[in-house]
Amino acid sequence: MDLFITISKKIAERKIMMPKINFGRTEHTSSRVIFGGYALSQASQNEADQVLDLLLQYGINHIDTAPMYGNAEERIGLWMDQHREDFFLATKTRSRSYKGAWKDLECSLNRLKVDTIDLWQMHGLTNPVGWEKAMGPEGTLEAFIETRDQGLVRFLGVTGHGYKVPKMHLQSLERFDFDTVLLPYNYLFMQNSRYVAAFNELIELCNKRNIAVQTIKSIARRPWEGTRNFNTYFYEPLATQIAIDKSVHWSFGLSESFLVTAGDMQLLPKMLDAAKRFAKRPSETEMKAIVDEYDIKKIFSN
Repeated sequence: MDLFITISKKIAERKIMMPKINFGRTEHTSSRVIFGGYALSQASQNEADQVLDLLLQYGINHIDTAPMYGNAEERIGLWMDQHREDFFLATKTRSRSYKGAWKDLECSLNRLKVDTIDLWQMHGLTNPVGWEKAMGPEGTLEAFIETRDQGLVRFLGVTGHGYKVPKMHLQSLERFDFDTVLLPYNYLFMQNSRYVAAFNELIELCNKRNIAVQTIKSIARRPWEGTRNFNTYFYEPLATQIAIDKSVHWSFGLSESFLVTAGDMQLLPKMLDAAKRFAKRPSETEMKAIVDEYDIKKIFSN
C-alpha cells in the first residue's frame, strides 16, 4: 500500500476527471474506467476508504463487484450511506438457479446497504450446461426478469473469462436482450483469430443494440509463476507504469468501451494514471515490444 498512499497524496488536492461516455442504453454517463471491486477482496475498511478517496479524486463513478469477491461488498456497503448517488453500482450472481440467484441478490443488497442495484450480471456464463440451466425453467434468467420488474435491479448483463466468451455472449444475446456484456480484451487476446472473429461479431451486435461493452484483463502478463505479489486471481499482472500505460491505452482504443480495473489496490493508482493520459492507441510495433520485454503469455488455454 505504500505506493498507493504516495500516489493518493499527490492527487489529494486536485480533482482529475476521467473521460465519461454513455453506458450503453442505461442513460448513465459513466467514467470509461470502472472500479473492479475485487481489489477490496482482502482489504481492511481503512484501506477501502483510501480507495474511495482515490476514486472520487479521479471522478470514477462506476463500481463493479460480486458476492464472491471476499470483503468487497461489505467494504463498499459502508461507503453507500454517503456516496450512493456518486456511483453506478454493479454486482453479480454465479448461481444458475432462480432460487439461488434471488438469495445472492438479497445478500448483496444487505451487504451493500442499498435498496437497488444498478446492474446485475450473470457471472462467468460460459459453460454450456450452466448456460442451459440459467436460461431455462427455474433458472437465473427468470430471477433476473422478476427482480428487474420489481425495481430491485435496473439493468441486466452477462460476464465471462476465457476464449469462448464472445461466442457465448452472442448466444446469450440471442436468448435475451441483455443491457451489458463483460469480457477479456487486451493485445494478446486479440492475436487469436478465432477470438477476434467472435469478438468483432459481438461488438457489431452491441453497437447495433446499444449494449455497453466492459473489458477486463487489460494488464494481464502471464499465468502466475511462484510467489503471488499482487491480488489478481487469474494472472500475474504487468506492474511497471510504462507497461501499464501501453496496455491500458491499447484497450482504451476500443471505441465506446469501458475498462474494469485489475483486482489489486497497488495497481489501481497506476491504471487510473494511465487512463487519464490516454491520447491514442499504441502501435503494433510498440505492443510487440512490450510483449517481448515483459514475456507476456496467454493466461487461458484455447
